[in-house]
Amino acid sequence: MQVSVESGEGLERRLLVELPAERVDTEVDKKLGELAKTVRLDGFRPGKVPVRVVKQRFGDQIRQEVYGDLIQASFYEAANESKLVPVGDPKIELRDATEKGGLGYTATFQVMPEISLADLSGKEITRPLAEVVDSDVEEMIEKLRKQRAEWVDVERAAQDGDNVYIDFKGFVDGEAFQGGSADNVPLVLGSGSMIEGFEDGLLGASAGDERTLYLTFPEEYRAEHLAGKAATFEVRVVRVTESKLPEIDEEFAKAFGVDAGTEEALRAEVRKNMESELGQRLKTLLKENAMKLVREANPLDIPEAMVKQESERMKQQAMQDMQARGQAASMDLPATIFEEQARVRVHLGLLVGEIIEKNAIKAEESELKETIERLAESYEDPQEVVDYYLNNPQQRSSIENLVLEDKVVDWVVDQVKVNEEKRSFSEVMDAGEKG
Repeated sequence: MQVSVESGEGLERRLLVELPAERVDTEVDKKLGELAKTVRLDGFRPGKVPVRVVKQRFGDQIRQEVYGDLIQASFYEAANESKLVPVGDPKIELRDATEKGGLGYTATFQVMPEISLADLSGKEITRPLAEVVDSDVEEMIEKLRKQRAEWVDVERAAQDGDNVYIDFKGFVDGEAFQGGSADNVPLVLGSGSMIEGFEDGLLGASAGDERTLYLTFPEEYRAEHLAGKAATFEVRVVRVTESKLPEIDEEFAKAFGVDAGTEEALRAEVRKNMESELGQRLKTLLKENAMKLVREANPLDIPEAMVKQESERMKQQAMQDMQARGQAASMDLPATIFEEQARVRVHLGLLVGEIIEKNAIKAEESELKETIERLAESYEDPQEVVDYYLNNPQQRSSIENLVLEDKVVDWVVDQVKVNEEKRSFSEVMDAGEKG
């Protein structure tokens, strides 16, 4: 086998491979002999068809099959001989061989980039700091109360934040339009659920009141036939209700799993959960900052095959998540919408792998167990979760990757200057929601 290498743009390489006629003929004869034992042709008993007849009838077809087999077998042999690591499947083009009867082809593909990690000394990252204070706990308690609020009828006029029940009919150019009417519909004033002016037009209305609203649909309204159109709505207020928050009593505390049932125990449990969530979010933000620095300090050519593969994986995960939530089960998302994020992931994956290898970073058994136990804390039966991760190779591998990534973050922190930045609980958690 003769092999030569040509470099294309960036990570592209071309292998020019030639296989001798002897190797091709040997494989062709082997396949012809195998086929002769099984082929059925008129005038011959099964297994008794002469090879020369089989060659005459199937020779071209067999040769094409042999070409495919030899290309598949010889490509990685040639790449290994040339000390190349192909990424993805190669593009194969047949070409004339120097030797008559031989096989010549060109394989075009991308290779893994060579990684030379940059020196991070002198670089800086930010470590956000925050703590849970009493006002944060009070705010969270109020959120919990609002989650369990009840709506009660009131006889006063409607105010911002009230839930009104309405009958309404909508008209455009004097004609009722499809989907423009409903009866006894709940509407929280100030929620922005209706078009601009609708909710404001009901402020001050009491049960039994009727109002006519003259409004205009937004230019970008989802129903194109209504976009930008002037409309009239005839509205009747059926009921006006206001939110009544529950008392912080034994029943309220137990509803959130606090068996002691006291306000003190509830606040302690809420604070504990908030501190746990805050700790994880602070750790995540530091990790994001460290990984961003590593990526920016180490630009790389990224193999497109790896980006495509990661994009497809992300697409499948997104579709599974949508189906789990009962959303658009038949939708086929284009993998291209994930390419930018996939490129970042592949880039980081290559760098993290290089850092782990160069610094001999390993995940100790004790670290794996500690991480799993922390993840299992929020479950009803933590030990069952621990056993599941420890005894499931795939899940155990995911935890090992998590531990290794955390240790890479520690390595980065040791290399750079860390600037601590104090933030409030809400600033840190809002950063998590926006991210």
